[in-house]
Amino acid sequence: MADEFGPGRAEVLAKDHVFSGLGGRTVEQALAAGVPAKEIWREVCAAFDVPAERR
Repeated sequence: MADEFGPGRAEVLAKDHVFSGLGGRTVEQALAAGVPAKEIWREVCAAFDVPAERR
């Protein structure tokens, strides 16, 4: 996430942004719940329209 959004913004997104595709959880909460990192990254990419070549 830091490569795509920058370290500061990535940290804020991981802590504060709630993703409906992650069951209403943040990235940090989803990781703690055992959601695979690849699944989380796919959701982040979809939510923020990350171009396919950077996914």
